[in-house]
Amino acid sequence: MEKQILLVDDEPRIRLLLERTLLEFEDEGVDILIADNGEAALELIESERPAMVFLDVMMPRMNGFDVCRRVKRELGLEDVYIVLLTAKGQEFDKQRGEEVGANMYMTKPFDPDEIRNRVRAVLGL
Repeated sequence: MEKQILLVDDEPRIRLLLERTLLEFEDEGVDILIADNGEAALELIESERPAMVFLDVMMPRMNGFDVCRRVKRELGLEDVYIVLLTAKGQEFDKQRGEEVGANMYMTKPFDPDEIRNRVRAVLGL
């Protein structure tokens, strides 16, 4: 079974940076999916069940907290590993991320090596 990672951000530059950061994993059979808003992300998560999701918090239509809560609490997809990405590094936001079921919280700008190391650990690569 191929492993999938979903990248969700409404900023094209951030999506591109994430995609470039994770390109090397395509050689290891990892498929990279992309969404530019929370609603599209939720649809992809339901249909594709990616192993891992890098999810921006501040987005139009549906924010990352709401997407995460729906995936973890309403759909019960506990096996989907969700990393919330945000420019906000306040403790309040981290707490909210934990409350909605996020597995990890990263602030932007992120370190590409940290992203790659997390992917290797979560997907067992």
